[in-house]
Amino acid sequence: MAREFPSNADGPGRQLSRRSLLETLLSLSVVGCSEPRTAVPDVLPAGALSSPPTDLLYSRALGEGKRVLCIASAGGGPERRLTDGSASDGLPRWTPDGHSVIFSSNRSGTWQLWQVAVGGGGPTRLRANACDESQADLSPDGKTLAFLSDCGGPQSLWLMGMADGTPRLLVRHGRRSVLGNPHWNRDARRIVFSSNHDLGHQIYVVDVVSGNERRLSSLLSGGCEPRFSPDGQRVVHVTRGHHRPTSRLVETDLASGAQKTLVDWPALNYDPAYSPDRTELAFASNLTGEYQVYRLRLADGKIFRVTSRPGEAREPDYRPPR
Repeated sequence: MAREFPSNADGPGRQLSRRSLLETLLSLSVVGCSEPRTAVPDVLPAGALSSPPTDLLYSRALGEGKRVLCIASAGGGPERRLTDGSASDGLPRWTPDGHSVIFSSNRSGTWQLWQVAVGGGGPTRLRANACDESQADLSPDGKTLAFLSDCGGPQSLWLMGMADGTPRLLVRHGRRSVLGNPHWNRDARRIVFSSNHDLGHQIYVVDVVSGNERRLSSLLSGGCEPRFSPDGQRVVHVTRGHHRPTSRLVETDLASGAQKTLVDWPALNYDPAYSPDRTELAFASNLTGEYQVYRLRLADGKIFRVTSRPGEAREPDYRPPR
């Protein structure tokens, strides 16, 4: 899954079975760094001088294959659980109105797409079938769901109208291709994603109307886990290369192609996500040996640690303004 879950984290292009791919994806047991860590950045503890500009959503491992969705409030205080931890829940994304969260879970026996209201109540299933489906993102206008599914063939990028539930195939690469992390642009016309169908995992942008794709990443460096910036003018993604013990978070300007490294810690750094006002970047890193969520303040480079409890935390996503 191009998100570079462990399939990419263990090396671009590694092939997994359909089920082991998604189980690995949601267990997120990425290989740790094999080189000594030096030049460790100064990290301020959570809430030291700053709270996130909006509520920050993430997933946390509980052990025995279980994951739970949690929220760190912009107002401070302890994290709040959004799901009950009875299954493996992960890969969460806020809906554009900020009232619900769409996520992937194996609570039905297969990986399927679910939605849970932040205000309370149990999760509801968005689609019911025998396929493995994950990594969903709802368009900014709330009308179309982008997601990955292996229905009718290899893992591919699909769209579904929320009004009538009609699915449409958008991107299908090779028979053994692994895709990942679809994310909508603010114009609701383009989606950025990753795929390993050509020389390891690469970043692509696809037009949802024409279906035309273009590669954004360099063939030599590759990339995974892309996200558009709130203004739609940049894309942040992970770049690691082949079996390197560390990864960087890189921002690419879509107009000029210029790149800027945002995070270059001596660790595996994943899951980048911009805050809605683009003042921050949240991400996960195994700098301390176990994945935890951090916030980078883009104006001055200050780092704040969001999570510290036992159990790795990953996949942060800022709540849209309401």
